Amino acid sequence: MIEVLAKLGRGPVFLAGEVLECVITFTNPLSASSTSASSEMLAWASAQIHCQFHASENRVALPPSDGSKHDVQAENETVFVPNRGERGQCILSTPPKILFCDLRLDPGESKSYSYCETLPVDGPPSFRGQSVKYVYKLTIGCQRVNSPIKLLRVPFRVLVLHGLKDYQFPQDEAVAPSNPFLEEEEGLKKDSRLADLATELLMVATSRRSLHLYNISNTRGKVGTFCIFKTVYKIGEDVIGTFNFSEGDIPCLQFSVSLQTEESIQEEFQRRRGQPVSFTVHARHQESCLHTAQSSFSLPIPLSSTPGFTTNVVSLKWRLHFEFVTSGESAGTCLVRGSQSEAVTWTGVEQMEVDTFSWDLPIKVLPTNPILASYVSQFSSTNSITI
Repeated sequence: MIEVLAKLGRGPVFLAGEVLECVITFTNPLSASSTSASSEMLAWASAQIHCQFHASENRVALPPSDGSKHDVQAENETVFVPNRGERGQCILSTPPKILFCDLRLDPGESKSYSYCETLPVDGPPSFRGQSVKYVYKLTIGCQRVNSPIKLLRVPFRVLVLHGLKDYQFPQDEAVAPSNPFLEEEEGLKKDSRLADLATELLMVATSRRSLHLYNISNTRGKVGTFCIFKTVYKIGEDVIGTFNFSEGDIPCLQFSVSLQTEESIQEEFQRRRGQPVSFTVHARHQESCLHTAQSSFSLPIPLSSTPGFTTNVVSLKWRLHFEFVTSGESAGTCLVRGSQSEAVTWTGVEQMEVDTFSWDLPIKVLPTNPILASYVSQFSSTNSITI
């Protein structure tokens, strides 16, 4: 029996373009109950990253897959196929790397190998939607002598920051902080600055603030104004907005604000022409606001959510969805006098005429630092199997 342990050093979330590093340890455990422990032999071990694409047959019409050759190979248990037995299509994969050949482990002995691979910058982000899914996995395949291949899959999450791959690093290295006591290869030095560069670009893009004012009106007149200071956010941030109903001509009885994503299939892949898009609500605020001059809301963008993106199959956009309930009567008729005595009690009317209308405000949601997103990731940094 051999235990295989794979550990992602920095966490299970990465930016496209970063280097994924995984330490894989093979151990021949020495059991206290065993009386005749013997050496174990592994023929080989290999590792490869792939992205698996899943689509709902009811919503997405995909062209015939050209992956029939993979199905044939999957029947041969001596061939390393990372996506063997998985549903969907493998749309992206890195070249396989051999970790070792002919490894002998004595009782109690263990050997560790480091796997490093740059995540492709042209791949889609990790996404689990209502119509499609993009799932990334690192698959380690190993085979004992005269035994079938065993696969250890390490799922992880990929965030995509557009424009990062086109950035030109400065030629003058003196302007970039460096450690004079370490000699780094140019490729490793560039990758070490990739996460810092992404953090800087995200901070610049999401820190710009400018006042955005919108008049809220229906067919009968002005209801109020809405104010928001920016429309570009990172996942993990809060969307904050304020309302001013003091200058409105129409009383607002109630409002609600929903933070939503809009998942739409590209026209050429739609199962039915003109099929509706799918909406997902990530946060919601509702408030009764009759005779309220000002109000506000704060909606958190979950760290586990996917930033907006577009592929050849699907598009994901973010928006704020507003719903307003206004009175069809004047503000004074919303209250009635309940007693003619000296102590006057005002109560709400039992029935009143109302109008409802909605409004959508598009916003832009970008990724965040992958280390921060790792804290709430559903994936574990450590995975293991026994062969």
